[in-house]
Amino acid sequence: MEGVSFITPMQLWNIGGIGGGLDETQTMPSLNAEASLFKDVFKNAVNQVKETQADVEYKQYLLSTGQINDAHTLPIAEAKASLSLDVLITLRNKTLESYNELIKMNV
Repeated sequence: MEGVSFITPMQLWNIGGIGGGLDETQTMPSLNAEASLFKDVFKNAVNQVKETQADVEYKQYLLSTGQINDAHTLPIAEAKASLSLDVLITLRNKTLESYNELIKMNV
């Protein structure tokens, strides 16, 4: 039973440094910095999905072996995993939508 607590604090998602990224002196970041930010957003979202899914699998194992005393731990972990997957899918869909709009533009 050690290592499993009843209430675990939620951790902030650092999605591409939103909220604490560029300061006022940086009006036009370089193309590499923008590409890096874009890449980091997706990398963080994918990592979040992997972490939450691994947490669900671990809690399923603990429940099946009788090591979890409360019945709420697994559904909460499953809800977090579902939400993180929904965020990743939404990011993907918005990215594809934006890309298609850029392709349609005349230069």
